[in-house]
Amino acid sequence: MTATPLIPSFSVVSGAQVHSVVDGRESRLREIVEYAYRLHGGGETVNPDSYFLRFPDRPSSRIIALPASVRGDVDVHGMKWISSFPENVASDIPRASAVLILNDTATGYPFACMESSIISAGRTAASAALAAVRLSASRGVRPRRVGFCGTGLIARYVYQHLLASGLRFEEIGLHDLAGEHAAAFRQRLRRTDDTPVVLHDRAEDLVRSSDLVVFATVAGAPHLHDPALFAHHPLVLHVSLRDLSPEIILESCNVVDDVDHCLKADTSPHLAEQRTGNRDFVAGTLYDALTGRLSAPADRTVVFSPFGLGVLDLAVARYVYDELAAAGRLHTVPGFFHETRRYG
Repeated sequence: MTATPLIPSFSVVSGAQVHSVVDGRESRLREIVEYAYRLHGGGETVNPDSYFLRFPDRPSSRIIALPASVRGDVDVHGMKWISSFPENVASDIPRASAVLILNDTATGYPFACMESSIISAGRTAASAALAAVRLSASRGVRPRRVGFCGTGLIARYVYQHLLASGLRFEEIGLHDLAGEHAAAFRQRLRRTDDTPVVLHDRAEDLVRSSDLVVFATVAGAPHLHDPALFAHHPLVLHVSLRDLSPEIILESCNVVDDVDHCLKADTSPHLAEQRTGNRDFVAGTLYDALTGRLSAPADRTVVFSPFGLGVLDLAVARYVYDELAAAGRLHTVPGFFHETRRYG
């Protein structure tokens, strides 16, 4: 006899709780993100298109819905609702804010609402670090000079995850359109890291002096156009997706997290597709690299462009929720579901 499904209790998980679970556990997050990528590559996920809410009076701002479902040990449905308001940084508050809803796979009922900006930053950084490690190993080249174009919260998380993945650098380059932000990031690095830090006034100079380049900007259109900037063939973590011209993309070996998701919304790879009318310039996905189907060349620039899959957010969120539940630290909302019987 099939058991009657039970309506789950509903919990609210704060950013402080999320941080308490993920802080210092970069290696664990990388394992979770890799597992999610493997589930996705194996057809064990549902990851529809993201939905963009845009505003005629604020063209630089948007709110994005990322619905998804993950099977395997994650076993959860859900959606991330994340806003990007770049003007926030002028008031010294983060550009992005987010919440995430987890839904029970048996009943469909939501069972948690979680602060998700930390989850989003953590999964983004874990994805970038995973790509850096796997693609560097495939190329047989260890990056020694890392450069960050854009020095906000995502850059900070990516650097933490790169270090936790075992990468060590002889020099760190920083560039930001707001020079004070780059200077502030340098000061933060100096608290715990004695690696030499160089501030660059131009993104072009940063690229030329780095063999691992991290783009973590809010660029809405390409601002780098000359493929010759990449003549030294660096590994590029193109996290912000819209920094590079189609000419640069077409001269590079391109790895994405999901082809259909990445080639839309006027990302740099999408612009390259519009230019050529095909997707032949995409060498493969990170899943292909993880499973040995893709070998990244050392004699070409390699660009990893991760659109950011909702399944990654769900996998990390499920881990956070389960850790808090096991520790008895969930804050449930009594009576959140009031009508719990069909006929009263």
